[in-house]
Amino acid sequence: MYGRDPWGGPLEINAADSATDDDRSRNLQDYDRAALSRPLDETQQSWLLGPGEQKKKKYVDLGCIIVSRKIFVWTVGTILAAGLLAGFITLIVKTVPRHHHHPPPPDNYTVALHKALMFFNAQRSGKLPKHNNVSWRGNSCLNDGKSDSGTIFKDLVGGYYDAGDAIKFNFPQSFAMTMLSWSVIEYSAKYEAAGELNHIKEIIKWGTDYFLKTFNSTADSIDRLVMQVGSGDTSGQTPNDHYCWMRPEDIDYERKVAECHSCSDLASEMAAALASASIVFKDNKAYSQKLVHGAKTLFKFSRDQRGRYSAGSSEAATFYNSTSYWDEFVWGASWLYYATGNSSYLQLATTPGLAKHAGAFWGGPYYGVLSWDNKLAGSQVLLSRLRLFLNPGYPYEEILRTFHNQTGIFMCSFLPDFTTFNRTKGGLIQLNHGAPQPLQYVVNAAFLATVFSDYLDAADTPGWYCGPHFYQTSVLRKFAETQINYILGKNPRKMSYVVGVGNHYPKHVHHRGASIPKNKVKYNCKGGWKWRDSKKPNPNNIVGAMVAGPDRHDGFHDVRTNYNYTEPTLAGNAGLVAALVALSGDRTTKIDKNTIFSAVPPMFPTPPPPPAPWKP
Repeated sequence: MYGRDPWGGPLEINAADSATDDDRSRNLQDYDRAALSRPLDETQQSWLLGPGEQKKKKYVDLGCIIVSRKIFVWTVGTILAAGLLAGFITLIVKTVPRHHHHPPPPDNYTVALHKALMFFNAQRSGKLPKHNNVSWRGNSCLNDGKSDSGTIFKDLVGGYYDAGDAIKFNFPQSFAMTMLSWSVIEYSAKYEAAGELNHIKEIIKWGTDYFLKTFNSTADSIDRLVMQVGSGDTSGQTPNDHYCWMRPEDIDYERKVAECHSCSDLASEMAAALASASIVFKDNKAYSQKLVHGAKTLFKFSRDQRGRYSAGSSEAATFYNSTSYWDEFVWGASWLYYATGNSSYLQLATTPGLAKHAGAFWGGPYYGVLSWDNKLAGSQVLLSRLRLFLNPGYPYEEILRTFHNQTGIFMCSFLPDFTTFNRTKGGLIQLNHGAPQPLQYVVNAAFLATVFSDYLDAADTPGWYCGPHFYQTSVLRKFAETQINYILGKNPRKMSYVVGVGNHYPKHVHHRGASIPKNKVKYNCKGGWKWRDSKKPNPNNIVGAMVAGPDRHDGFHDVRTNYNYTEPTLAGNAGLVAALVALSGDRTTKIDKNTIFSAVPPMFPTPPPPPAPWKP
């Protein structure tokens, strides 16, 4: 069938297209079913359905805030889960056995230091503090000064008993306090680490408080000084501190007071004790200034009234004879310079003539041996410190360099490579050449060696020369350690010579208070002799006491009546404390470089004079 095409052509009409309307409708339904069989996207749905109904979100009203229920559920769930996890971890931590990491135990030197300091508590005279912590000691000699009508000093209560007796010898006692102060100035951090800083300061103050009573400490000049309280003359049968064997608490006899009017050595040593202590107590300005004033007064007296304190006293000459006062001049002037910063004291300490009289240039068998009698070696180390750290230059450099070189020389003599001093087979150096009571010299040398090596380390100096051979600073520390280890028990007898250190130590110490029981029985002058002569161990342990020591063959007799073996002394124990604190702790704790210079003004070295004009 053909029709006319409006665009100019025949129009063919297919017969199939002439289907009925029912057929067309059926076909359209098929197309619609096919189209709807595909999912429609959101846009298509909106075309067909129009705007849809929004899904409502659910919220939780918490009163102060409204939050989504979904967020609320998640938050609460997270908190509960975290709580359960934390509880589970806590349960595990509490049920699993734990290994506590305690700090390492203190080294042997620190343990011995605690005990060595207790010796000074046991030696206290006067009215004791409540915390003295020596159960068998009590108040004693509360009438010192009053009982002697021949002295103007009526209050001499306090201070320390020298050894196993009840005499107060001010010469060695002053040296002991100076050594303790020196050790605090250098190693206050180590004392603090050991928990002993307050204790050592109390010990020093107990001594300096007493010293201030032994002269007119408020005056600018004096004409007398107490050198001794008590008597040790046993030529007669008069009750005194050597003839009698009594607890100090039971002493009922009169105690004599000995004074001196020309005693340069004693006055200079006591000045050193007060001056060094003034640095220890620099934070207590009033007390420190009081000590400095007393030190100045004493040193002036020592220079104005020349003489050896023991020259006019048979007892002093017998027990603590002073061979010279020149070394005390250098020693006292050095400490006064550090305490005051006054250059006049440094000028005196570095005067070549003074050093010459003190024996700095001639050597001798005891050269470099520091003791209660000779302080030259201590002065040389102390002034070497000044050169190493401040280097004041002209006009002091020449003599300071000499002292520094001399210090190096006697440090060499301590080493095993040199034969200046013999050693026992067990290794103990014989600084007193085989004489009795060697340990007091050994501990002083151990302190000097350690502190000098610490000076060199602090000055970034790796060592020093002994002739052509160079030695590192570590060899000095090793020397000190071997000597102190010997004293603490590493010796042929396997015996510690410090009471209470280790398991094997002297049990018959020559000491009146330790050998007589505190049993409410008062033993009179001769009544205590039975305890002196008893073969039984002392009823009271005098903890920390370093006895006199072994002989040159490493032999030792633990016999109470033989003081050359078993008697401890203040001076010996002071050196022991100084050596122990210097060696204690770890090597990271260094010396205190600056405290000793607190009073020293900044140094601007004076230039040397110009050379003489040239002459043709």
